[in-house]
Amino acid sequence: MTTLSAAPRWRGTAFGTQVLVLTQRSLRTLVNDPRMIVFSILQPLIMLTLFSQIFAGIANTPGFPRGVAYIDFLMPAILVNTAMQSALQAGVGLVTDMKNGVLARFRSLPVQSSSVLVARSLSDLVRTAAQLLLMMLFAVVVFGYSPAGGVVGTLAALALALAVGWGLGWIFLAVAAWLRNAELMQTVGFLAMFPLMFASSAYVPVNSLPGWLQAIANVNPLTFAVNAARSLALAQPVTGVVGALATSAVLAAAGWFLAVKGFRRPL
Repeated sequence: MTTLSAAPRWRGTAFGTQVLVLTQRSLRTLVNDPRMIVFSILQPLIMLTLFSQIFAGIANTPGFPRGVAYIDFLMPAILVNTAMQSALQAGVGLVTDMKNGVLARFRSLPVQSSSVLVARSLSDLVRTAAQLLLMMLFAVVVFGYSPAGGVVGTLAALALALAVGWGLGWIFLAVAAWLRNAELMQTVGFLAMFPLMFASSAYVPVNSLPGWLQAIANVNPLTFAVNAARSLALAQPVTGVVGALATSAVLAAAGWFLAVKGFRRPL
């Protein structure tokens, strides 16, 4: 008598396919809500407009780099700061998916936890890239942004900002996976980001800050990222790029590990 062997259990599609499908889902969600598109673009444009006008007079001070327009000095910092803020939104988006039941449905399917997180990270990377490109176009058309590094240097600065934001985004995904509260997530994120933003070389040269702030700015990791992006855009001797990329890689690896651990906890 012959026996029929049990059919192999279906374990789902390949990891890459899962990431692709889930990334497309996140991007469709963004595109289908015009309000999210408008406000995600409007906020950095407002920041660019305000800071470029409020601090423009700094370009005339003795400590400011000679021959550099303030908008050319500011724009790389705005790129990095916008990427940081988008990283925070990645964590908030993950919390939202946890609360609205989307991730609970994923748990009933043969979907790997890490693929959900990678897809969230990639979709936010695409969204951030679109934000930064639109900001650069706005800066060129409205404020005459024209750094010495030209298109190549500006795109290199943009790529560095994306790398920094992507690495930091994994940290916020990890925080979101453990906190699971959008309001608390935003509070923690803003408390972490604002000191980093203003106690750095983002808006003014470090030597123009008070002494105690200079000490903080000189060890602030955001200062290194901004200086590296600014060097690329202004065609100056490039320093700190390798360090910024290495730091982003370390943050991404640590954030991925902690995010997967937190994500696998019961909802």
